[in-house]
Amino acid sequence: MIDVKNLTKRFVGRTAVDAITFAVGKGEIVGFLGPNGAGKSTTMRMLTGYLPPTSGEASIGGHDVFTDSLKARREIGYMPENVPLYEDMRVIEYLSFRAGLKGVPIRGVKSSVERAMEYCGLGEVRKKMIANLSKGFRQRVGLADALVHKPRLLILDEPTNGLDPNQIRQVRHLITQLAGEHTVLLSTHILSEVQMSCRRVIIINKGRIRADDTPDALAANLQSSGVVTLEVRADADAAQDKIQALPHVRRLTSSDAGEGWRRFELRVEPGPDDIRETLNQLAQAEHWPLRELTRHTATLEDVFVELTQRD
Repeated sequence: MIDVKNLTKRFVGRTAVDAITFAVGKGEIVGFLGPNGAGKSTTMRMLTGYLPPTSGEASIGGHDVFTDSLKARREIGYMPENVPLYEDMRVIEYLSFRAGLKGVPIRGVKSSVERAMEYCGLGEVRKKMIANLSKGFRQRVGLADALVHKPRLLILDEPTNGLDPNQIRQVRHLITQLAGEHTVLLSTHILSEVQMSCRRVIIINKGRIRADDTPDALAANLQSSGVVTLEVRADADAAQDKIQALPHVRRLTSSDAGEGWRRFELRVEPGPDDIRETLNQLAQAEHWPLRELTRHTATLEDVFVELTQRD
């Protein structure tokens, strides 16, 4: 459904997107993640035809985004981070207006609007002025707008931005219902939502793709290298030097745990032995009282932090 090859966007003095390549198949829900300034929104704006690339290729449903823009855009429903709604219109009026702009035939506008409103749970506010809607209902109107012309691809940029936990759960439910009938490219900072909603994750940082896999596979790959917490009572600098000198310790952070205790977080490369045994032996040899020695289950947040801070 989406095919991107060496897509690049340069602005004066910086490269926002640097020769990225990825594909998204029909019916997939894919999380598109990255820190602020990573290139997510720039990529989405290029895919939706709002921003021309410096170089590279992108196609939607087989239509080139840049040379066959009109056909490509008809395949896309785009929900930007800040949905630009017309507050002086009623919900049904706004969606009818938007359906017409998106090329829905006059005879089909009513049924398309009714379908989008039903899908997004807007029946109870259909005749309300948009200015009087809550943030949650405004987001639903934005999603209905993206759906009203029955696109095959939905590109959603921070669809749960500013919502409370109950509203986030409702929007997540709507998004997961779209799987199969629609392809979804979802950008969000709420990593737990991605882990629950998306079957695949693409992580971008500094304009380049750093990972592309299922959330479980990414977490398992990080887990294989190891995330270990050690808490001992010891001199901070001396303990840090000795731990850092151990084989396979890739990254080490230290914090004060109070009353003379130091907490060390270790990122460990794969090795034949469990480093916890080595750390236990080190603590005994150095006469460090030991309070915690734990291997953690990696989460998508761990993966995100590891890949984006590594650069």
